[in-house]
Amino acid sequence: MARTGDDGERRGISRRTLLIGGGVGVGLALAWTLWPRRYRENLVAGPDETILNAFLKIGKDGQVTVIVPQTELGQGVMTALPQILADELGADWRSVAVEPAPLNPLYVNQLLAEELSQGTLPEALGPVRRWTATEVATRSGLALTGGSTSVRAFEGRLREAGAAARHLLTAVAARQWGVEAGELSAHSGFVWRGEEAIAFADLAERAAGETLPAEVPLRSGRDHRLIGQPLPRLDAPGKVDGSTLFAGDIRLPDMVFAAVLVAPPGAHLLAADSDAANAIPEALATFQNPSWVGAVATNTWAAERAVGAMRPTWQMHGDRADTRTIDAALAAALDADDAVDWFHRSGDPDAALSGGGPSAVYAVGLAPGAPPETLTATARVNGGKLEVWAPTQAPSLARAAAAAELGLAESDVTIYPTQAGGGYGRKFEMDAIRQATIMAAQMARPVQLAWSRLEEIRGDKYRPAAMARIEARLKPDRTVSAWRARIAAPATAREVAERTGLGASLFGGGRAPAAGAVPPYAIADVAAGHAPAEIGLATGLWRSNALSYTTFFTESFVDELARQTGIEPFSYRISMLGQNPRLANVLTMATALGGWDGGPTGSGMGIAALQAYGSYIATLVEVEIGPDQKVRVLRGVCAVDCGRVVNPELVRQQIEGGLIHGIAAAIGPELTIEQGMPLARNLGDLALPTMADTPTITVELVTSEAEPGGVTELAVPTAAPAIANALHALTGERVRRLPLRVGSGR
Repeated sequence: MARTGDDGERRGISRRTLLIGGGVGVGLALAWTLWPRRYRENLVAGPDETILNAFLKIGKDGQVTVIVPQTELGQGVMTALPQILADELGADWRSVAVEPAPLNPLYVNQLLAEELSQGTLPEALGPVRRWTATEVATRSGLALTGGSTSVRAFEGRLREAGAAARHLLTAVAARQWGVEAGELSAHSGFVWRGEEAIAFADLAERAAGETLPAEVPLRSGRDHRLIGQPLPRLDAPGKVDGSTLFAGDIRLPDMVFAAVLVAPPGAHLLAADSDAANAIPEALATFQNPSWVGAVATNTWAAERAVGAMRPTWQMHGDRADTRTIDAALAAALDADDAVDWFHRSGDPDAALSGGGPSAVYAVGLAPGAPPETLTATARVNGGKLEVWAPTQAPSLARAAAAAELGLAESDVTIYPTQAGGGYGRKFEMDAIRQATIMAAQMARPVQLAWSRLEEIRGDKYRPAAMARIEARLKPDRTVSAWRARIAAPATAREVAERTGLGASLFGGGRAPAAGAVPPYAIADVAAGHAPAEIGLATGLWRSNALSYTTFFTESFVDELARQTGIEPFSYRISMLGQNPRLANVLTMATALGGWDGGPTGSGMGIAALQAYGSYIATLVEVEIGPDQKVRVLRGVCAVDCGRVVNPELVRQQIEGGLIHGIAAAIGPELTIEQGMPLARNLGDLALPTMADTPTITVELVTSEAEPGGVTELAVPTAAPAIANALHALTGERVRRLPLRVGSGR
């Protein structure tokens, strides 16, 4: 096993626990605690390439190819993960390339599987739940990207893979020079002996046949290190010059193009005019299914005209949801005491709150995903085999879904995960993959399907609406002694698990709809519960998921308590963070950098803090209200402690992007639903922020050697409460509903 030093840092890696292969076709050993098995790496070596292990290939031209087991959605995994391995290996960053990992149990995101299983079993069975989740995920080859887990899940494995390859290369060089390996160093793509050097490319083939010793040390020292450096993104050049192939860029011989219209929620197809569609020039075929209709043509424009000409009518079942009925369903769930799952209790909050105290009710509306890239997939069926090109966060589930549509074995389906044009959470959905697969099989030629923007908005699985009632009891010093929060929201994680085939019983995230409801402050008596609500619409994953609303609830209410007790909001929070020094530190940094003025009446400043994904963030914003009564965020300041930083520039990009994402949802237009459908029809209706709307953003990173935390979703939840708190400081009005509206009286 890996040796551990006094400071807890791993000093070496064991041959018995490392996923390492000896070269092309050599199996990689994965040691099970109770059920030993062996999995073989299924990488393909190109001409003049040598496979060193499951995560690394080296070419004779010196190119170092790192195998990336996560989907690139813009969050930078195609840079951060290779940077980890390249640092341990001693590679030259200019020679590093990336390749998506094939489906294989070796690349399973065990951390995300464990997190998705939270709340599916009683807390007393936590160890059993975690073990079961990771075992099931690994044995089924469950590949997933999400939850800000990529670096957290794979840093250790990539460091080990890089260190092991470095050892093998150094061992070959030592034998060639006739010296001890300890006399050599590896960096910049070479093994060095003083001023002499041998390129990795000249050692790789022989190194693949070497055997690892019982212990392999990880790198130490600061010279020639890549980790912590703001290295340029590996995916940036291809996106700039257009050479990166997204799913919509795939072109195959004899390929045709498709468009679809999906049924409203709860409806089934009653009739459609295929004759009118077939009369459209260049239209080739139409498709009618219970929940969608489609058309195929020689080009996308003709396909969209053809499917529009079908004018489907839908059979509705039950009442159709609208914004009013959604609010009513949430309010009813909030008041249903017997339906609340009190998943967290510490102390005796019920007794502590029996005498009453401050309370407030908050609400959030539905939020669209609105990714730049709509749902897209290209499918080809040939000789009983199916190939699918798609941007997916769950390629193993996508393969299973596509196979099921045609009754194929999963081994007869190949998924090519393309880079995704945004859509955190949205790319878990399989609709386009299923539809393209059906059409390709019936057309007997490749089919590319890209949902229209209108269809993307109408067929989106929105971030759920939610309500919360929070109650508190105060100590004589006016800080919080008891806290009870109940969150009414749809069981979104369970919906997604059932819809995608993930498996609701183990990965349904029982407490996920109320994640973040437990405040990060030192409060003796705390209860947090989830009240399931049926709102009549399917909901889905969204960047930061439930934290996007529970943080709004928590940080707004803490701010209210501070104002009610007459204590300045920063000092009020700090007084309850004595046992959370990392959160207290970032809160102090953000307020100092942002020139926090205490938030007096008319100041326009607000703050919020969050502990999540193994990271800590505090956000300060300053706002103004324009002549049109619209809220404008002038600037944002974020202080972030995400542990050991792989690439500071990537972290800053994600914090900036996350804050903008959160601002857009906090002050953009409300997604109004009528007769089960959104009134918005295009991106203009969603009023997404432009460059002119973007505030000045300052990001300060804490230097730390703690384990890496996640950052992709970290800043999103802090935007709304910070803005709401700033609006209260500016106007004296407390807005308790998202999106925020000044003068709304809510």
